[in-house]
Order: sequence, then C-alpha cells, then structure tokens
Amino acid sequence: MHLIHAKKIPSKILTVNQLEDFGRVQLSPSFFMRDFLYSEISQIENIPNIPHYPETAIQTGSMLCQKVLEPLQEAFGRISIRSGYRCPEVNAKGAENKNQYRCASNERNYARHIWDYPDKYGNYGAMACVVVNSYLPYYEATKDWRKLSLWITANIPNYSEVHFFPKLCAFNISWNEASKKIIKSNIRNPT
Repeated sequence: MHLIHAKKIPSKILTVNQLEDFGRVQLSPSFFMRDFLYSEISQIENIPNIPHYPETAIQTGSMLCQKVLEPLQEAFGRISIRSGYRCPEVNAKGAENKNQYRCASNERNYARHIWDYPDKYGNYGAMACVVVNSYLPYYEATKDWRKLSLWITANIPNYSEVHFFPKLCAFNISWNEASKKIIKSNIRNPT
C-alpha cells in the first residue's frame, strides 16, 4: 500500500481538536477525511464514528480516493458520498439492526466500510457508497445501471468491488490491496 504523508495524527483521537485535525486530512485533491465520517447510525445511536487506527484509515482512504473516486469524479463531475468510513462500533450497531440499518457484519466490512482493519486474508481496503450526480437523470429515465458499470470496468482499473442499489443508483465502490473485480446489483435490469 502506498502511503501519503499527512500531518501526524495521534494514535487515538481523544479531543475535539484532534478530531478536527483528523477531518482536515486531505486524502486526494477533491476529498478530505471529514467527507467520509458522517453516519446516520452514529448520529441516531450516539456512537462516535472515530477510527481505532487513524493512520491506517487515512492510508486506505487515500488509496480509495486517489485510485477510484478521483477518476470517477474527473469523468462525471461531482459525486456525492452517501456512506464512507464506519468504526467497528457503528458498523456492529448497523449489523445488529440489519433490517433497519442494512449493514453487513464487522467481519464482512473489514477492509470495506471499516477502513482501519484488514479483511480475513490480511488485506487492507476502503469502500464508500456514492452517487454520480450527473448520471441521475439518465438513470431515473431508464433505470439502467449497466452503462455506468461498464464504464467503471473499462476505466477504473483499481476498483475492487462495486454494488449498485435502486435508490439514486447509489453504489458501494471499493479499493483493496487484493483487487477482486466484482460487480453486483440490486437493481432489476431495464426491459
């Protein structure tokens, strides 16, 4: 994994000032760590969404942003982040209430939404759920997610997984040290 050199972040974030500094870390030209920290589960359940290993979250998040999200945004214009980093406690609450919050288990989300823990194979990765704003009018008219899927496959060699959802044609997209090249969809194919 190629690491970026950011301002030294404490190994454990304990103060508002430390969290502010962490949120100000620029992961790529267009994205800051703060863009990925908001969580509805964190807000409703009153669980701080703070990484256990901030430096690791910065490193994996940087790879996601630089290798996957920047090329996507460069091609299509602004993308909106729907969900990004989740600390293990936030994700566990989401998995515990999966019918309400729709989160997979922590073990399944390591090296995905939980950026600072490796997956069961020891690989690091990061995932975000995004919406390509300029693609929305086309999707709303056609319900066709496949055109965007084909573009990702052809133009973003460093993606690992993509999973499309019906609302807003939002999709999870990830970078992982051991790229899997998987594309899935919960959207019915248009007729």
